[in-house]
Amino acid sequence: MISKSPPRTAAPPILGRQMVMLLVAAFGALCGFYLLLSVVPLYAADSGGGEYGAGLATGATMLSTVLIELAVPRLLARLGYRAVMGLGLLLLGAPAIALVASPATVLVLGVSLVRGAGLGIVVVVGSALAAELVPPRRRAEGLALYGVVVCVPAIVGLPAGIWLSEHVGFAPVFVAAAAVALLPLAAVPALPARSGGEVRPGSVLDAFRAGGLARPAVIFTAVTFAAGVFATFLPLAVPAETRGVAAVALLVQALTMSAARFAAGRFGDRHGSGPLLIPAVLASAAGAALLMWVDSPLAMIAGMALFGAGFGAAQNVTLTLMIERVGAAEYGRTSALWNVAYDAGFGIGAVGFGLVVGPVGYVTGFVLTAAVLLTALVPAILDRRKADLD
Repeated sequence: MISKSPPRTAAPPILGRQMVMLLVAAFGALCGFYLLLSVVPLYAADSGGGEYGAGLATGATMLSTVLIELAVPRLLARLGYRAVMGLGLLLLGAPAIALVASPATVLVLGVSLVRGAGLGIVVVVGSALAAELVPPRRRAEGLALYGVVVCVPAIVGLPAGIWLSEHVGFAPVFVAAAAVALLPLAAVPALPARSGGEVRPGSVLDAFRAGGLARPAVIFTAVTFAAGVFATFLPLAVPAETRGVAAVALLVQALTMSAARFAAGRFGDRHGSGPLLIPAVLASAAGAALLMWVDSPLAMIAGMALFGAGFGAAQNVTLTLMIERVGAAEYGRTSALWNVAYDAGFGIGAVGFGLVVGPVGYVTGFVLTAAVLLTALVPAILDRRKADLD
């Protein structure tokens, strides 16, 4: 008698109604953010603040982003997903209109601080809620889809903001950024009011003390360190007449990052995300090392393509591993820890590279960046060994 194998059940869909509404809210919020990411520093500089004012605007945004991310888990425990996401959209969108009134440095910094807080809220709530809404069997792919959707505003919004400010002026861009961040408030009522599990309002530091979360967070911080270096300094590392090549290289990085993040999600659901951790670090380091030949357009574009692939895979792998190692009650602070690693690593990379590039030059600086990435192999190898033992 031949036994029949049980029929395979269809994979549950990722895009339920609440997931679609989350994607709408996150997409609108990030469009509003990236439209102004380069425009606000330009506005500050052109209005008399110079490079110092431009740097302060970006620094204020990232500072408040990281600080609020540490507090979001407690806000979620008290207010729930729906209320906190609504607050994030309001803080990110409404203050942009105030920039129409004046380019005064105090006003620009105040708006940047408030909008940074809105960004921190949206990214933490978005990652945590995506982890809860996607079916467990398709979690890696669902998180990858969410990641790709929130990457698109960076690809489109950054150049669009600059182009629009040059052709129609700053004020219309400020109004447009406010509108695209506030319109998704209409989607917020469709989101879950609270987590399906009992939310534990522990601190982000408590989450970091857990080795299963600390190792992926440290690895991801190293990768985002390099991302901060390249986004800030790659256009400055080449002569002015070849900066178009640097722009193309950064675009290639963004595209390969999005593709790799989604591919890593599909792989993770079928074979597990852990096996991609070490290859992601190696690809990132190899891409950074190619920038030793930053004067070569081919090497620059190839390096950023390889780094983008590693960066995208690292985004999906680290977040998926961290979410898989906790229960739904811990999604909020786990998402906060991952986002703090992202933003802190990005900022430290930009500031740290700026301190060393003067004495050592860009080529040596990029080699040092690759070395930082290689150090992430240590926790990556330890994490894989621990996973194999378990």
